[in-house]
Amino acid sequence: MNRIPVAVYADDPILRGGTVHLLRSRPEVELLGPDEEATATVSLVVVDTVDDETARLLRGLRRGGATRTGLVVGRFDQNSLRTTIECGVAAVVRRAEATQDRLVGAITAIAGGEAVLPGDLLETLLAHVGRLQRGVLDPNAPTLSTLSSRESDILRLVADGLDTAEIALKMSYSERTVKNVLHEVSTRLNLRNRAHAVGYVMRHGLI
Repeated sequence: MNRIPVAVYADDPILRGGTVHLLRSRPEVELLGPDEEATATVSLVVVDTVDDETARLLRGLRRGGATRTGLVVGRFDQNSLRTTIECGVAAVVRRAEATQDRLVGAITAIAGGEAVLPGDLLETLLAHVGRLQRGVLDPNAPTLSTLSSRESDILRLVADGLDTAEIALKMSYSERTVKNVLHEVSTRLNLRNRAHAVGYVMRHGLI
């Protein structure tokens, strides 16, 4: 059996240690040290959430070109899916489902040129592809790129029932910034008020 060279990326030592512990005993996998990462066939990124730092790492791995990337993640939403698609991630495994066999199966699939997604994320991706196809037929139709990440985050909090002050506190913005973002979205999409904005973006799958 040819072992698959795997590099594990995790800033959290507990996440890294747990992942390495699961993979170390498997004959299908050859775990690489930090000085060997450039030779990895598969890079496994293990994080709590897909934040800006994770996105930079994923883009850097993609630019490297010699490795295919899998993501093991705790929390994953539609914005995260968009980022992973843009960064060329080949597989996503939720951390709660990351058993030894599941990880090895994902690594094997990645090395074989396949893609792996949980069922609900696959449905979301197919819906996204459908929206993109409709966008080709109707260039004015809204797509995921209609909103920036900041706009999506703020509208999601509005949908959760938070007011301007609560959103500003949660996102470490000023209340003026929150109001400006909401005004910009409403103006750009010809929306009447916050309720209309939330209904619009949810109806079109933008949050």
